[in-house]
Order: sequence, then structure tokens, then C-alpha cells
Amino acid sequence: MHYRVKYLLVGLSLLLGGGEIWRRVGMLATPDVQLSALIAFGGLFALCALSLVGIASFTQGWLRWPLALLLAAASMLVDGYQWAVGDFMRYENFVTMVQSAGDLGSAIAQQGVALLLAAGKALLLLLGIGLKPPAGSGLMMRGTKILALPILLGLSVLLFFRGGEGNSGLPSAHSGASLALLYAYDVATTDHGPRRTVTLRPQGPKPVADIVLIIDESIAGAYLDINDPAGVYSGLGADGAGGAVPIHNFGLATAINHCSVGSNVTLRFGGTRDNYRETIRSAPSIWSYARAAGLGTVYLDAQRTGGRYQNRMDDAERAEIDRWEQFGDVPVVDRDHAVADRLADYLNDGKAQLILINKVGGHFPVSDKFPMSHAKYQPMLKRGRFADVTDMATRDGLDGSANNWRLYRNSYRNTVTWSVGGFFDRLFAAADIGGATILYTSDHGQSFHERGDGGQATHCTPAPQIEEGVVPLVVIGGDQAQGARWAKAVAAGKNRLSHYRIFPTLLELMGYAEKDVAPLYGPDLFSATPDPFTFNIRFNARLGSEPVWLHVPLDRLARPPVSDYEKKPAGLAK
Repeated sequence: MHYRVKYLLVGLSLLLGGGEIWRRVGMLATPDVQLSALIAFGGLFALCALSLVGIASFTQGWLRWPLALLLAAASMLVDGYQWAVGDFMRYENFVTMVQSAGDLGSAIAQQGVALLLAAGKALLLLLGIGLKPPAGSGLMMRGTKILALPILLGLSVLLFFRGGEGNSGLPSAHSGASLALLYAYDVATTDHGPRRTVTLRPQGPKPVADIVLIIDESIAGAYLDINDPAGVYSGLGADGAGGAVPIHNFGLATAINHCSVGSNVTLRFGGTRDNYRETIRSAPSIWSYARAAGLGTVYLDAQRTGGRYQNRMDDAERAEIDRWEQFGDVPVVDRDHAVADRLADYLNDGKAQLILINKVGGHFPVSDKFPMSHAKYQPMLKRGRFADVTDMATRDGLDGSANNWRLYRNSYRNTVTWSVGGFFDRLFAAADIGGATILYTSDHGQSFHERGDGGQATHCTPAPQIEEGVVPLVVIGGDQAQGARWAKAVAAGKNRLSHYRIFPTLLELMGYAEKDVAPLYGPDLFSATPDPFTFNIRFNARLGSEPVWLHVPLDRLARPPVSDYEKKPAGLAK
């Protein structure tokens, strides 16, 4: 009797993936997709199901149970991701998840329901494969067992030749196991030699003031008042700091990637659109260049706690940072303001340092990232559910409806008013900027479905909206003698540049010569070289695939809809 239960469990685990199957069929059953693609998907799915039955029929327990554990773990990984984010897991997402392993605890705590359901489905598959099969088998079952592992390996080969794509809607066990095999191959064939040391030598005098890079989180460039009349208060207007600090607004810029990991790691290691993969893998970090230029190194991380790394940071990179601070004892809503205070301390200490900051910013969930004193934009999302979450949680209960997005956009506006406008107000009030140069940007932008299109994602999507790759870019302070040069650069480059200009600019601020920097890292913010104004939507381009660049036509960029909110009476804090 348990033999029938065994195969019933395997079949039930396949049926529980029906939502993904139906969604994939819906994507293929459109007039512009050939019928052959739908037939190919059906055939591939049937082969994967046949493979599961064949593996479940292996009589050798020493082989069957390890495979059962592997496939169950793969099923849980893929289903947990897909049910939490509402989209398919592709190789790009798989690599990003592996590189974000430090956030596993947060993911378990915040995506508990989705992961619990995925674990239940995986348990069914574990038992379905692991339980002992019948002793005898007919010719068809023997053929199924012979083909079981070749089908699994064949799927990996197919995905390899398709650059890691083509698994959408397939059984999650085979999908996850194939992606894991690809990643193992990827890691095994990648050169893991030591990083190069800094060979460039500064040509100018040693910097006498701080150089700061502030990487905000999920700030849509068009939602700031410096970039759109309907944007929210940023503290970076012409009267910022009471006009006492020069502010050079480069306007809207394109990000490196529409996900956090890709943008952050490239901002720390540099690279051009052509060489970023090799540069990230083997070139010196921004910390190495700073130390070679005689600067101290400081990292302020408002997003993670407990010493956890993020964005592909590791022990070797950590060793290059003199002062590394997190803010685990500060409530999430107050962390950006605590960062402003700490940055002011460093700016005021009279030492020349490179300071890099990851702010909390405006990543979902946004319902509790501002105090009620800044609830200027209403109606907004319900509060009180995510007060201790920086990111990685559900999207505030969004159901993808137009009204939900209206509530979300208003909560986001309130968050940005507090975490950007309030941050810079606090910083300017406490810090002596002096000759320090502060570069401000965000890791990526966001799409808030302003056009009325459906969906529940804001960024890091497989087929991104252009808004996901558009960020603010501002230079604050700087040597007074350079003021005219910055003004000229803004006049030439406003709304035309990208993240790729930041790393070479930082090096030149440290004293490295432009003629030495440009061949390795491309043009800086001062350069008249045109920028493609694109962002990378296939950052983890591997297995023979190439990066894919999405151009941003600014005239098509969605702007903040003023119809979202009803303004409260005067008197509320900005």
C-alpha cells in the first residue's frame, strides 16, 4: 500500500506547483509566441516528471535518499523564492540569492509563511522519493530509471547553452538542482586567483579632507524635489544647508544594475560596462586605493547587524577597512539619522578618510520607516507590522491593484522625506563639511506602476521597467577651488551620466591622475565623453551569456503622480 502512497506524494508535489505551470503556459499561449514553444515546454515538463518517478524507483537506498534530499532542498529553495517574490527563479536570481546568503536569517524570519509552505511541499517530495519502491518493475519502469539522471543532467546542459535561462515553470526540484549544478560548474571554472594590488600612484597631494560615498537604498531619482516638481523634500535644493554648502545636482543617472548586489559591488570595485566582471573579480577595491593614497577607511552600514556582510563583501575586503560600524542597537526608523550623526563626527574629526555608507533608505517595506510627524502624504499603508525590518520582507501586503500602489507611493514619499530630507537636514546641522566631498546616489531606482500596469514588484525584476535603473546623483561640498569645475560638469552632464562615473571620480579625488584612471575605469564625472545611459539587466552574465543593457529614454520615465495624495494642513514637519 505504501508504494501507491509513495508515487501519490510525488504527483501531489508536482500538482502543488500548478500556479507556476499555469503562469508559464499563460506566457507561452500568446499570439506572438509560436506553438512549438508551448509544445517544447510541455515535453520538457513531462520529461522532468518522468525523471522524478525514475529516481523514486531506484532500489538502492544509499542513492535514492541523498537524491531525495537534494531534490527536496532544491524544491524548497525555488518554491520559497517564487512564492515569496511572485516571480520565477532564473539563474540570475539564483546567483544573487547565493551571494546574499548573509540575509538568510532575515529571510526566514520575514518570509515565514512562504518558506513554510515550500517546506511542506518539499517534505512530500522527500518522502515520495525516499520511501522504498516496489521490488520488481516492468520494462517501462526500468526505462524510466535509466533515463532519470540523464534527464536531470540534460536539463542542466540545456540551461548552460541558454545562459542559465529556460527553467521557468518546470518542476521546482529539477529547476533548483539544475541551477545548483550550473553554479557549481561556474564556481569550479572561475579563476580564483588573488586580487591585484594597487599599482597606480597618486600624482597630486595627499587629500586633506574626507571623501564620502553615500549609497542610499531604493531611492527613485524622480521622486526627489531636485529632479521633479512633484518630488518630495530632499534637503538637497539650492538652499540646502542654508546655502552654506555647495550642492551640485547631476540630476537623474542610470544605475549599474536594478538590484542591490550588482550596483554595490561595482561601486566598491569599479569597472566599465565592458570589463566590470573581470574588474570585480580581480582588481583592487576602493579601500585599497584609499589606503595607498594615505587615507583612513570607514564603512557605515545601516542595513545589516551582528557583523553580517552583504553585497559580496568578505573577510579579505573587511581587512582593508579601518572602522566598520553597524547600528543594531538603533531602531530601523532612526538608523539613517544615526548614520548622519556618525558621519558628522567623522567629518568633524580633522582626519582625511574615505567613508562609504549604505543607508536604510526606501526599500520595501515602507509603511514603518518614518515617524508619524512625517506622514505628510496620505492615504497611506497601514502601519505597525514591519517596524524592525530594514528590507527583505513582504511588500506591505500589496495586491497589485491601482489603489494599493497609490497607498504604497504615499508611504514611500513619507519614507523618503524622512530618510533623505531629514538625513541631510541633520547632517548639515551637525557637520562641518569644509573641504570634504560627498557623492550621493542610490543603488537602484524603483517602479511604482505609475502607468497603471499590474504587478507587485518594485525592482530587481526579470523584465525591468526603466524606472528601476534611474537614481539621483549629487555632489556635495568639495574644494572651493573646484567649484567652477563642478558647475561646468553639471551643466554638461545633468541627466546624462551613470554610476560608472563614480569610481574614477573617487580615485581622482584621492589624487590619482585621470590619464591613469580612465583606461582602467572609464571616464569620470568631469569628462565630456558621452554616456550610453543604460543599466545592466543581466548583471550575472555567465555560462557564455552576455550582459544586457537597457537604455533609459527620459521622456518616457514615469513621474510622481500628484493625484496620489491630499496634502495635510500646514504645520507638519517637512
